[in-house]
Amino acid sequence: MENGERSAQMDRLIRICIPLGVILALLLVWYLIVHVENIPPYILPDPITVAIALVKDWPTLWPAFLVTTKITFMSLGLALLGGTVFAVLLVQARWLELIFYPIAVVLQVTPIVAIAPLIIIYAPTTQAALLICAYLVAFFPILSNLVQGLKSVDHNHLNLFELYGANRFQTLWHLKLPTALPYFMTGLKIGGGLSLIAAVVAEFSAGSSGAGSGLAFRILEAQFRLNIPRLFAALIMLSVLGIAIFALTSFLSWLLLHRWHESSLKREN
Repeated sequence: MENGERSAQMDRLIRICIPLGVILALLLVWYLIVHVENIPPYILPDPITVAIALVKDWPTLWPAFLVTTKITFMSLGLALLGGTVFAVLLVQARWLELIFYPIAVVLQVTPIVAIAPLIIIYAPTTQAALLICAYLVAFFPILSNLVQGLKSVDHNHLNLFELYGANRFQTLWHLKLPTALPYFMTGLKIGGGLSLIAAVVAEFSAGSSGAGSGLAFRILEAQFRLNIPRLFAALIMLSVLGIAIFALTSFLSWLLLHRWHESSLKREN
C-alpha cells in the first residue's frame, strides 16, 4: 500500500473516530452526573433510560417524526423552487427587484412566531399553516444567496459574452448560474436547517394536537405529563433529522462543486 493511500485511510479513520469518541465521552459524562448526583429521572434521566423510552415509545414518536419530516422537506422543496425562480426573475428584471425584494426582506425580518397566528387563521388547514410558516423561513436564505451569486459574475466575462453576441438566456445558463452555484448551495444548507426549526416553531405556535401532529406536540405532551425520558427521546429524533438534512445538503454541495470550485478542491501542496 502506498504512503498516499495509507495517509488517506488514516485521515478517514480519524474523521470517523474523533466525533464518535466525543459523543461517547459526552454520554458517559451525562450518565456519571446523573448517578453521582442521584438525580431522579423526572428531572434528568440518564442515557440508558432515554434509550429505553425511545424504544418503548417508538409507536407514538415515529408517526410524529414522519409528520415533521414531511413538513420540513415539503417546505424546503417549495422554498428551493420558489427561491430559484424568484431570484432569476429579480436579477433579470431590475424593476421586479425594486418592487418585490423589500417585501421579501420584511417577511424575513418579522419573527415567524408573530406571523404564525395570522397564518393559522387564514390557512385552510393546520398542516397548510405549518407548511407556509416553514416555507417563509427557508425561502429567504435561498433567495438572498442566489441573488448575490447571480450578481457576482466577473464583469470581464460579461463583456466577453456580449462581445460574442450571447443572448440573455445564454449568459444566464452558461455564466451566471454556474457562478452562483456555490452561493446557492450555501443558501440551501442554511434553508435546510431553518426549515426544520420553522416547522417545530410553527407547530408550537399552532398548538396542534392529535394523531396527525409532529414531534413538537409530542415534546409539549411529554412536558405536561412530566415524561422527561420521552421528551429527550423526541429531542434526539429532531437532532437526527437535522443532522440528516445537513449531511444531505453537504453531500449535494460536494457532488456539484468538488470537480471545479476552490471551496471543495483539495490543495496539491
